[in-house]
Amino acid sequence: MTRSVAVAGAGPTGLAAALMLARQGRQVVVHERFEEARPVGAGFMLQPTGLHVLDRLGLTAEVERHAQPLTHIFGREARRGRVVLDIRYGDLKAPRPSLGVHRAALFHVLHRACLADGVAFETGREIVGAADGRLTGADGWTSARFDLIVDATGARSPIARALGARRQELGWSGLWGTVPWPGGGFDQGALEQVYREASKMIGVLPCGGLPDAPDQRLATFFWSLKGDDHPAWRAAGLDPWKAEILSLWPEVAPILDSIADPDALTLARYGHHTLIRPVADRLAVLGDAAHSTSPQLGQGVNMGLLDALALADALETHPDLSDALAAYAAARRWHVRLYQALSMIFTPFYQADGAVLPWIRDHILGKVARLPFAPRLLAATVSGLLLDPRGPAIRKM
Repeated sequence: MTRSVAVAGAGPTGLAAALMLARQGRQVVVHERFEEARPVGAGFMLQPTGLHVLDRLGLTAEVERHAQPLTHIFGREARRGRVVLDIRYGDLKAPRPSLGVHRAALFHVLHRACLADGVAFETGREIVGAADGRLTGADGWTSARFDLIVDATGARSPIARALGARRQELGWSGLWGTVPWPGGGFDQGALEQVYREASKMIGVLPCGGLPDAPDQRLATFFWSLKGDDHPAWRAAGLDPWKAEILSLWPEVAPILDSIADPDALTLARYGHHTLIRPVADRLAVLGDAAHSTSPQLGQGVNMGLLDALALADALETHPDLSDALAAYAAARRWHVRLYQALSMIFTPFYQADGAVLPWIRDHILGKVARLPFAPRLLAATVSGLLLDPRGPAIRKM
């Protein structure tokens, strides 16, 4: 039996994996590079796939207390106001809203549950390698030997790189920040976006509240930006940037008023890689470490949670570790590959130079989306339910 497990990384994927494996009676130690385990990032969407994992953990209701149900994703072109994206979760065969939630809220719920179930934490450990059941740190530290190592250290994982991950940096990135919910003029049950061609994208995502201030409703505000243009953006100051945004979407003025410093917005650089085989001897690679891409389909955290569930189920079903790791890799293979491909295909329609792809998006894809079969297919796509990974007993689009 796989008794001792080292988890590298205390993000949602690592914490979910640690919690599941601890509840199976395993001794789990989470290793985190920060001196205190803490969340990194702003709000995101928990899709029905990710919520299925929280259901299995019995944590959905607690996360919902900090989150905002979302029933609609809506996008329009800035100049003429043409609707080019209109996705409703009610079009699913088994409708279920997604949740807008801040990473700090999900971290709070998962971290508390881990502590309650006996997961140990070792902080201040920047992990740079894994071999023969041992972790190695940037300072030369080597861990005790574990039966299994779970790598959940994210998109730039050195462990995944040693297994052959080759990250393709994407030219377009995004500025993200947490702001007070702006109120009137915005739909609290929708992710709203405005585009100008594919070079400008603005978004407002309701993301509930933080655990220490649940009554203060928040949103995540984001803006597309090339990573190489970030220094020039900072040097120019906020005024010209705000003026450009107001010319595209005047209603966001209350949000811009709350942003007084460039440091209120964090640059998230995007890249793409997919490990052909996310396992090795005594090692499983999960989440963004195994597969990362741009966030256009909103699947990142959800895919990591599905990885954690697939690994836990495989370990519970297969006593032999090699068999369990092979089962984990097989269970996630086609769903991961499908969504990695979809993300690569759709990203240029929303983040790219030139006018051809956004013209196709606005004039062709928008019309296709209104065909009778399209609403359910689009809702299933953003929900993560194509090649439904939740198991045959509940597969409903």
